[in-house]
Amino acid sequence: MALVPVMAAALGACGSDPVDTNADGEISVAEAAARAEASGMKPLAGEYKVTVEVLEVNIPGAPADMADMMRNAMGSSSHTYCMTQEEVDKGFEEMARQSQEGQDCSFERFEVDGGEIDGKMICNVDGQGSMTMTMKGTGGETRSEMDMTMQGNVAGMGDMTMRMKTTHERQGDCA
Repeated sequence: MALVPVMAAALGACGSDPVDTNADGEISVAEAAARAEASGMKPLAGEYKVTVEVLEVNIPGAPADMADMMRNAMGSSSHTYCMTQEEVDKGFEEMARQSQEGQDCSFERFEVDGGEIDGKMICNVDGQGSMTMTMKGTGGETRSEMDMTMQGNVAGMGDMTMRMKTTHERQGDCA
């Protein structure tokens, strides 16, 4: 879930190509965010409503009701947040850095073109192993929509796949 803000922020970019600036074979979250920012597109400051909808939870070998219980517990949720002009001015890289604190994530693929994004991110989570997230969506200055699939091993539960959809939509000026 911590990845949602950085993906929403990256959605506003247009016509960018993935750039591995330090030639280490990976596109870091900061490199992807910097490339998105270089496109010149930024979200507008204001109050946003984010809606997260869990579409599928699949845990092979787990009791059937466990996946249903997780899907119902996570279900669909929404909340609002205010993005100030100061936060917008700090740029995507700062937003990415904040959302990834304590996580070791990098992109295997990060393509943004004409308001559409297609990416694949690998995160190593302490004590849980590796989690792969693929994402595809659209967005602009005031709205973004992202379909994500997370696959990995969850401590105590085994392999898991979760699909979700997030929507960020500007509601107006901050209160």
